[in-house]
Amino acid sequence: MEAWRQNLIEDERGIEELLRGSRRIAVLGIKTEAQRGQPAFYVAASLQQMGLTIVPVPVYYPDAVEILGEKIYRKVADVPGEIDIVDVFRRSADVAAHLPDLLAKKPRAVWLQSGIRDDRTAEALAKEGIVVVQDRCLMVDYRAVARSPQSAAR
Repeated sequence: MEAWRQNLIEDERGIEELLRGSRRIAVLGIKTEAQRGQPAFYVAASLQQMGLTIVPVPVYYPDAVEILGEKIYRKVADVPGEIDIVDVFRRSADVAAHLPDLLAKKPRAVWLQSGIRDDRTAEALAKEGIVVVQDRCLMVDYRAVARSPQSAAR
């Protein structure tokens, strides 16, 4: 197996290891409070309520300056400091357009939300040492990890 393939995480153990060490999440494609019923808003809000730091990176909403009480950034590469995971809410066909921005920032992981899959972009990220998760809900997986017995022992 090619070494970069280990960065494509699909098993529960890999998901758990990634999430246990993640605290700062940039949300690419986040919606505003006006769209609170959409996953691109309420997933980020839930993660924030679970104690994670959320960094909003909306694609639209040019007049917005804050989402969830946090300053927004227009590009992932503009976010100061380290990012554990970039949680992506974009159509599968739109993910590749963000590849240069993601590579410029080089977060520890890129997470494509439920229903989102782009194998070519995932491969490009994985070859650069970035962990990739595709077609899974970060909120659901984080909640499951937070409730696991190992978390209670911490």
